Parts: sequence; structure tokens; C-alpha cells
Amino acid sequence: TTGAAPTFTRPMVLLTSPATTIPGPTTGSPATSAISAVFNKDMDPATLNTATFTLSCAAPCVAPSGQVAYGAGSRTAVFVPAAALAVGVTYTARITALATDLAGNGLAGNQPPPLPAASDYVWTFSTVAAAPAANVSVLSVSPLAGSVGVCPGDSINASFSVPSNLRMDPLTVNSASFTVTGPAPGLTPVIAASVLLDNATGRIATFTPLAALTSGVVYTARVKGGIAGVKDLNVPANGMVADFSWTFTVGPVVGACVAPAVPLGSAGNFGTMGGSAGMTNQGLLTVVNGDIATTAVSTAVTGFHDLTPGCTYTETGSNAGTVAIASQGRADALTAYNALVAMAPVGPAAVANLAGLTMAPGVYVAPAGSFLIEGGDLTLDAGGNANALFVFKMASSLTVGGPGAAFPRSVILINGAQAKNVFWQVGSAATINAGGGGTMVGTIIAQQGATFSTAGNVAVVTLNGRALSLNASVTLVNTVINVPAP
Repeated sequence: TTGAAPTFTRPMVLLTSPATTIPGPTTGSPATSAISAVFNKDMDPATLNTATFTLSCAAPCVAPSGQVAYGAGSRTAVFVPAAALAVGVTYTARITALATDLAGNGLAGNQPPPLPAASDYVWTFSTVAAAPAANVSVLSVSPLAGSVGVCPGDSINASFSVPSNLRMDPLTVNSASFTVTGPAPGLTPVIAASVLLDNATGRIATFTPLAALTSGVVYTARVKGGIAGVKDLNVPANGMVADFSWTFTVGPVVGACVAPAVPLGSAGNFGTMGGSAGMTNQGLLTVVNGDIATTAVSTAVTGFHDLTPGCTYTETGSNAGTVAIASQGRADALTAYNALVAMAPVGPAAVANLAGLTMAPGVYVAPAGSFLIEGGDLTLDAGGNANALFVFKMASSLTVGGPGAAFPRSVILINGAQAKNVFWQVGSAATINAGGGGTMVGTIIAQQGATFSTAGNVAVVTLNGRALSLNASVTLVNTVINVPAP
């Protein structure tokens, strides 16, 4: 009997609520908010409990009791305090190394001992008075109510209005509380591949159908209220008073509906990939919240201080399985690159310098072969559609930052745009904020490498995405890479 191939990669915490800040504590957390953590891998629910996920505080404060639940679809663990936390107190949240993935690998935390050993993940936050209790409501939807010509492959989204500084409870956003049916009068249920809450805001629910919807059919989307409906992370939770529903009509597969998804495959697990040339790092502030890979010799990986002496990431013999993982990752990255190259333009013609623009979803081609973001930030507006795709194709280079090396630039996501849906296909090389600083967003797949910052810079460059190079090295200088959740 065959089973899934074993995995030896440790799970990691992608993000937390309240957010993790270094050195901390994070300020402004409502005293009535539950605590949550999102992981990059499917976790073993039995290992996430009140023994492995705890809250503590310094005397005379008393450590709060509570309950811990895990949502498999969202990969989210939630600690719900038995009562409101004390106001003006700093709490320490801890998920211990005894929390494991489905293969039994212990957590790769942010506390000693360093990787590759399992360790605890710890963050601190301070509380403020809770906002007045208020009912949750649906703020916006996508597709809009009454829409026609909706793409058969689109997801359905609902954005929620919740009290200040709170998020929705991901455990209440599921296929029972968010449904799609059609056509009338039978209202046949649409089977969901997933119903998930977005990680970025914690306020956008996405229903992804298992199969494409049918052209010409009127569908009804419904978000359930009441006792069994969606709720926020307040303690006690705020919910919706009544169900919210709307209808839309699906159109044919033409025009913008032709754009396919981007097949990342196993390459989606990697924060950085040095293709056949390796990876280098300078500075002690670099953190890659994801896997790293190269098909080059192991000595081509330098400056990553968590690697143990004599690492054999790409050597043969007893590590042949690791060779296969790296090779498959590069092959999948090449498949994704070719898929991006083949995408036809969707949306208005693009200009070379994207600085200062607010852009809608689409597939954009660099008019002269190169894109740059110089002189201002780029804003990507999903219009409330958490499934919105942004693809930027260029035959030559990508340059972010400037003018000059001292001016970092950022990519800003609004109205439900997600880092996992942003892609940069680079024909040669990418240079991201040579002067340090700034936040880049999306998966960069480049033929000839990617460089983040410049040697000697201390200001951290953040990439919420992936840096995947096919044929040249990736160079990091004090860079934090956060791999998006699926």
C-alpha cells in the first residue's frame, strides 16, 4: 500500500493575531480578543491544546485559562480565553515545540534552540479596553449582487465589518456557514473545494468551488447568521443577526475569464530558490519563513546562519531524497514560469514605471521589456475579490526602488488583494530595494537571479511572497521572506 512521501520540513508560524512584532510587545490588542496563529503546513490537531498553546503574564496577573481549537482548512489554531483579559497588561503567547505537523515534525519556532531543532514560537502583546460590542455584518461581496457574466472559475467572496482591531473567527467560516447554490428552484448545493478566511486582514471569506460553475446559471450565495453562523474573535463572540444572501449570473469562458491559475506545484513551499547556482546571505536579520532550495552543490549556499555545519541539502547518496525535492521544486518553478509567459494580456496596456499607480487585477506586459517601481509605491486593488490575479510579465528586468539607492519602494495590497495571487515573470534579473527597506509583494520567478538590498545595509527588506530563480543565484541582505499561505 502506497502513501504520501515522508516530509522532514518543520512547520512554522506564518502570522499571529495579535501580530508578532520584534522585540514586542504588540500594542493595542482588545482585552476581549481571542488569540490565533496560522501555520504554513497542516498540523496534527491532537498536538494543539491548552498544554502546547498557552497565555501567561507577570504577577500579580494570573495566567488565563481557556480553550484551544484548530481549523484544518485554514491551518489556524485559536486560543479562546475563558474570560476577558486584564486591560493594560502584557501577555506572552507561546506555542511549544510539541506542536507537530501530520508527519510528526515539531515546530520550528522563533526561540532557542536554533534550527534545525524544534523550538517554541513566542510573541507578546499588551491589551487595551475592548471596543463596544457590535454585530458582525457583510460589508461587501464579490461578485456584486445582481452581477452577470461572472467567470465560471471565479471564487465567491464576502468581506465583513467587525469592531475595531478584531478579526473574524476562522473556525466559524466554513462550508456550513458560507454556501453557494443554484440554479433555482431546486437550489442545488455547489460543492466547495475550500471555504477560508484570508490571512492578511482576517475579514474576507472566500468560497472556492470544487468545479467550474455553469454558464448561464443564476447562483445564490449565502452567509449564515445566528447561533450557527459566522462570528468574530471577540470574547464573547459577536455574530450576524440574520443570514445574508445575494445572487449572480455566470457567463461564458471568454475574455478575462480565459486567464488560468498559476501552477506553482511544490515550488510554492519555497521562500527562496537559487536554481542551479545557489543562494547567499549577508546580515543577521534575514529570516526566510519557508523552505530554501538549490540544485547546486551545498557549498553554493552561504551566509544562512541557521544551517548546521556540513549541511548536505543537494548532495547525493543518503540525501538523494533531498536532491529530488530540490530538482522537483526547480522543475515546478519552470512550469509556472512558462505558464506565466503564455498568458495573454488582460486589462489596459501597462507603462514601464508602475510607481504611483493603483492597478486592477490583470495580466500586464512591460512595454519595453522591463518593469520598475521608482519614485513612488505601487497599489494593487482587488476590488473586494480575494481571488483577484495580478500578473506582471517582462522579457528583461524588474527593478524596485529609487531613484537612487536610498529610496525604498513598496507594493501595497488593498480591498482583498493577496500576496499569493501576485506574480512577477522576469526574463533576466530582479533587483529589489538596493538601499534596503520597503515591502515587496508576490512570487518573483526570474531566469537570471534576484538581489535584495546591498551589502552593508541594515534596513530590512520584506518580501511577502517568493524569490525563485531558475538559472542564477538569489542574494539576500537582511531580508525577511514570508511565504504566503495556499
